[in-house]
Amino acid sequence: MKFTDGGVCAAKGFTANGIHCGVRKNKTKRDIALIFSEKRATAAAVYTSNKVKGAPIGVTQANIADGYAQAIVCNSGNANTCNANGKEVAEKMCELVAEELSIPASDVVVASTGVIGQPLDITPIKNGMSELARGLTRDGSQRAAEGIMTTDTRLKEIAVEFEVGGKVCKIGGIAKGSGMIHPNLATMIVFITTDCAISSEMLKVALAGDVKNSFNMVSVDGDTSTNDTVAVLANGMAGNAEIVDTGADFEAFAKALNTVTVYLCKCIAGDGEGATKMLECTVKGAKDEKNAKIIAKSVICSSLVKAAMFGADANWGRVLCAIGYSGAEVDVMKVDVSFVSKKGEIIVCKDGAGVDFSEEKAKEILLEDEITIAVKLGDGNAESTAWGCDLTYDYVKINGDYRT
Repeated sequence: MKFTDGGVCAAKGFTANGIHCGVRKNKTKRDIALIFSEKRATAAAVYTSNKVKGAPIGVTQANIADGYAQAIVCNSGNANTCNANGKEVAEKMCELVAEELSIPASDVVVASTGVIGQPLDITPIKNGMSELARGLTRDGSQRAAEGIMTTDTRLKEIAVEFEVGGKVCKIGGIAKGSGMIHPNLATMIVFITTDCAISSEMLKVALAGDVKNSFNMVSVDGDTSTNDTVAVLANGMAGNAEIVDTGADFEAFAKALNTVTVYLCKCIAGDGEGATKMLECTVKGAKDEKNAKIIAKSVICSSLVKAAMFGADANWGRVLCAIGYSGAEVDVMKVDVSFVSKKGEIIVCKDGAGVDFSEEKAKEILLEDEITIAVKLGDGNAESTAWGCDLTYDYVKINGDYRT
């Protein structure tokens, strides 16, 4: 497996584009994206666990109930959530794509992201759809990625090349996500494309299994969004024998998928609203995977830990505190904690108690923009990893006037 260029257009048969159509007032920002497969593709998706869901989620669920889709459309700047005519607007977006691409409206995945509770006028989307579709190209992944960004400050795009049954396959993805991120089933907005041939049933199995250890382990601020969607299209144009069961080919696909999703997880965590640092919590030696995940997420979600990391303060007691209230089965008298970055590693806690360490060295380590909080337990062999970011003054500034 190796990294390659192209994002969601790396795989054969996929084109993409992103433009400013007028949903957002800022004309310098793209606000709608389109991804198209020249062949009908198998499809799978997972969604937010929030009971308040954006209207596009219900429409997408209905459209891919048969396991297939051929296009993805997503606007930014308006989440199309809690709107009386939200479903009609989402369905109309599918119809507009269908008219331009000569495909059934039921083969369109639709998503929206942005402000919740604001009416979404279909007019600018309708007026811009021809331009959006005409601009579909093999080098359009970056434009599509920009079209789904809201408070994001960085592009989130990746592609990898892998082999299945002697055939070279590619899988790529784009994502948006910066705030209101604390998923329980899915995450933010993520679109993934691949030319690997895999049945819709096995694609669902792969995605459902993957999110448990990727997107489900990301938290920026503890809020679960209303529009979280992860959608995958697989058009089979790589020419491999279709994956219809578990085995070596399925494992190769799952590994490639996880490479893409974990990379996007780190991008999202590192670009948290107002964030200056990407945090990773690794937990090893847990009783079982369930407890490892509970501890990793508790640490990464702790506002006090996040604030300490912003200040480069080696306040390891906050890590122990988060472990203690996590609800996990753990012997706190066996807990070791270290802080790790490019500047090195420093042990700050051994067997549940503090040890002498250099505050100067710890500060140097914690001033880096990527920090690992390494937790070692003595309860078993299970492990897990979670991702997040520091909590800064700018997070409040960004969200204090987000709507206005």
